[in-house]
Amino acid sequence: MEQQFNAVLTGSDSPVEGIVDVINYTGYPQAYEFNSIDDTLHLIIAKDTDGNWIRLEGSEPYFAGWVDELVEQINLNTTNPPTLL
Repeated sequence: MEQQFNAVLTGSDSPVEGIVDVINYTGYPQAYEFNSIDDTLHLIIAKDTDGNWIRLEGSEPYFAGWVDELVEQINLNTTNPPTLL
């Protein structure tokens, strides 16, 4: 089942709106991909073997806080999935 939801990350000048998708990423059972609506930001995160969220790929420049921001939004959306209209 594909899961997709909207997310907003803190940008250097303004918030960065985008879409998050659950993806398959070799070696990681749980991975997510963020793509900004304006195509300025791409980020893939996953849990490592210790259960910590890490950045696997993404555009530069990169703000370290984005992983934490994205994980918070993933937790909100997987706990309370959005209702489809």
